Amino acid sequence: MPRLHPDRLFPPQDPSLSLARSLHEEIAGLPIVSPHGHSDPEWFAENRNFTDATSLFLTPDHYVLRMLRSQGFSYEALGLARKGQQPTVPGIAAWKLFAANYHLFAGTPSRLWIDHAFHWAFGIEDELNAANAEAIYATITRRLGDDDLKPLAILDRANVEVIATTEFALDPLLHHRNLKSKGLNQRIRTTYRPDDVTDPENPGFIANLLRFGEVTGEDVTNWNGMIAAHAARRAFFRDNGATATDHGVPDALTDDLALHEKQRLLDGALKGTLDANGKRQFRAQMMTEMAALSADDGMVMQLHAGSNRNTDPQLMAEYGPNLGADIPTRGEFVHALQPLLSRFGAAKSFRLIVFTLDETVYARELAPMAGYWPSLLIGPPWWFHDSPQGIRRYLDQVVETAGFHNLAGFNDDTRALLSIPARHDVWRREICRFLSQMVAEHRMSLPSAREAARHMAYGAAKAAYNL
Repeated sequence: MPRLHPDRLFPPQDPSLSLARSLHEEIAGLPIVSPHGHSDPEWFAENRNFTDATSLFLTPDHYVLRMLRSQGFSYEALGLARKGQQPTVPGIAAWKLFAANYHLFAGTPSRLWIDHAFHWAFGIEDELNAANAEAIYATITRRLGDDDLKPLAILDRANVEVIATTEFALDPLLHHRNLKSKGLNQRIRTTYRPDDVTDPENPGFIANLLRFGEVTGEDVTNWNGMIAAHAARRAFFRDNGATATDHGVPDALTDDLALHEKQRLLDGALKGTLDANGKRQFRAQMMTEMAALSADDGMVMQLHAGSNRNTDPQLMAEYGPNLGADIPTRGEFVHALQPLLSRFGAAKSFRLIVFTLDETVYARELAPMAGYWPSLLIGPPWWFHDSPQGIRRYLDQVVETAGFHNLAGFNDDTRALLSIPARHDVWRREICRFLSQMVAEHRMSLPSAREAARHMAYGAAKAAYNL
């Protein structure tokens, strides 16, 4: 691959180009704060070497998988294993297929991230293709045996100050407890994601909720007992490093019902008799309950709304979730969050970070809301939009109304470890591009731009997540 150009993503001409270079020079070496993501805590707890290029770059990356799937390649051919089975295609064969179709990623953020990782971690200069696939596979796989590419060494090399993983409410946190015993649970933290016991549309909801009661010793058939179980479990997560919760919901709806109405919903959920509206109302009430608990215990609440998940039933049945079949949906936040914000929008101990896949709500709803409610921060562009153009659209739509200090900085939200420095590099370059143009147009002084660049690259995430 061609050497990474030092001016990538910057404006093409002066004075903005020189200003972007100057700003980037000041923030490029700042530590990385990665407060939300989906890396595997076992990597860090066991600190074993990764084994091969395919298992590092291809099979865990749903961005890559979905693009290849769109061109008709099967998940089996890409090296994935069906549920309960072992892969049937050797890793090198899947890699060759990937390499022969690497041209599909031209113009995508995946191409930026992978090229960056090739160069940053392995010193690979050539562009991946069918002709050099075996040689690059061998280079990567050989280097992965070295100590400086063990998971903890990768964090050191990337200057990752803190990284958070995400675990469901029933997770025993064995790896995080291991990390805590090694004194690493302040650097590698967990996040409480209780979707498995807050969403009646989850096929395992009833069994999960009853198990939740067993784990916590609370009566989860009673609404107050169920909330007490969450309080206890959240304390367990905090003891293992958590400062935040995360809630993956199809929409941002919240509610504030009377106790007898809440108990009615719980009774129906446990009997399996709730209709679609009842399930949605249960989930909406649980978001307000999670906000109440956050106002009490200080855990930052993240709301990831707007994804229609697992839209390919055959893929879900054969391989499982999180493999690329998720599609953004339209969002609405002003009315949806009103019940929650009416109670906690000005609470000093409460913070809500909102993420959306619907870019049309940034300027119309979220920026004005964050520009008013003290508790509300806008999360960074997420998932389909954590790309150069997505970041540009985001900044253009939110900064004028919300400013920089009502934003939560950046998080990489990835399962691909080597993409973390690449994603933060893109974010920092786009921040410098945006600020350089504001300075060049005399809308901001250079000292103010320097402060904003440092804040958005490092300080905002630390402050937003209480790190």
